[in-house]
Amino acid sequence: MQRNCLRRLATLSLLGVMMSGCATTPVEPREPASEPLAVRCNANIQPEAQVHLDLVDRLADAGKPYAALAQLESESLSTPDHWVRKGRLLASTQQLQAAENLFRALAEECDTAEAFHGLGMVLLKSWRTEAGVTQLRIARAEAPSSGNIRNDYGYALLLNGDYEQAAYELRTALELLDGEGPVRQNLAAAYLLTNNDDGLRLLTERYGFGVDEIAHAQRLAGTLRR
Repeated sequence: MQRNCLRRLATLSLLGVMMSGCATTPVEPREPASEPLAVRCNANIQPEAQVHLDLVDRLADAGKPYAALAQLESESLSTPDHWVRKGRLLASTQQLQAAENLFRALAEECDTAEAFHGLGMVLLKSWRTEAGVTQLRIARAEAPSSGNIRNDYGYALLLNGDYEQAAYELRTALELLDGEGPVRQNLAAAYLLTNNDDGLRLLTERYGFGVDEIAHAQRLAGTLRR
């Protein structure tokens, strides 16, 4: 139980809120009935809709996923961007089955990297690691230059014990993301798990890793080591 709880503290770029929190015996919210997707896969976001989505994103970034979801649902959802956000917010508010259903439907309807990415992350949160890896692998193939997808795929590989491949994906993500974000600790953990001293030296010399970051990566590696 403690090991699973510690794993939840690892950093991910997408759905960061949904992957955190280790309170005991959480109360699961009632999940709403599923609804059909009224989405056109090639629909473009109009300027007024973008303003609405920006407000939703600000609420989510401020750690207010319930408010963000309420704001999102205050207007009609008509584009893939709207539905992807809804899936993420459903997951962030622990409505995992509803989130999974939405992302599966979106993947079948639109076949986008974002849909497979979201589905993979929901499966990881549900501790279906191998299934999550499969969906994230599809997302990675659909959008190979997305640093966030490569980071989350690499982290999923770490969870699955594939440390060498994880290190490759995470090094790619680090460069795509210009050395910023949670990928830093994820890659450092991968290098620790593969005893890659040269990789750790590169993180220190080129990317300015300090003592605190290395200590965090060591704790993360300890929770992931099999």
